[in-house]
Amino acid sequence: MRFQAPESLSEQIAQHLGQRIVTRDLKPGERIQELKVAGDLNVSRGSVREALLIMERRHLVEIFPRRGAVVSSLTTDSVNALYDIYIDLLCMLGRKVLERWPGGQLGGLMGQVRELQAVVDAFNTAGSDAAEKVIEAGFGVMQYAYGLVENPFLQETLENFRPAISRTYYVALEHFREDIAGTATFFRQLADAAVNDDAERLQSVIKAFGEHQRQQVLTILREEESA
Repeated sequence: MRFQAPESLSEQIAQHLGQRIVTRDLKPGERIQELKVAGDLNVSRGSVREALLIMERRHLVEIFPRRGAVVSSLTTDSVNALYDIYIDLLCMLGRKVLERWPGGQLGGLMGQVRELQAVVDAFNTAGSDAAEKVIEAGFGVMQYAYGLVENPFLQETLENFRPAISRTYYVALEHFREDIAGTATFFRQLADAAVNDDAERLQSVIKAFGEHQRQQVLTILREEESA
């Protein structure tokens, strides 16, 4: 794989390695060797080192003296800490959308949800990247909301959570494929509450889905620990 755009090279490397962690191609506890990555990607070791620092800030790797970067583990504590703040941030995003836009002007949101529904419908017959496509479609709805709110600080904060959240979503979708319809239902309920200017219901839908997702991931982690 060859990367372009030198000014964002470290970010591109971080996204590439991060996606491998999200999809469990790189597993928790696995060491990421700077020299090997640099050779495989035909980039400088310095760029890889900068990429690993970016990934450390996103809680995808831990960097130890003399040992280097190691893929971080998902633990019950880290998942709970992640969802505690992420659910609140999503609720804030939803509130800000309704504060700025009357429900009658949110027709574009329904269009985003229809696109996600199409991805979900194809989930069971799609290839190995099906879970990734569903996750990307879900974030597409969030990105539409960013444009409505126009708050760069909220957007940047939520986007910084994206790799860690994607990692948990992927775990859940891989283990609970039959529950994928619930994702589409969530976004339909979300859009319906927004279009009807129902802020209370919007918050309730976000919290319910977030807690459901949290419990799915925690169940999987406990099963893996016991195994």
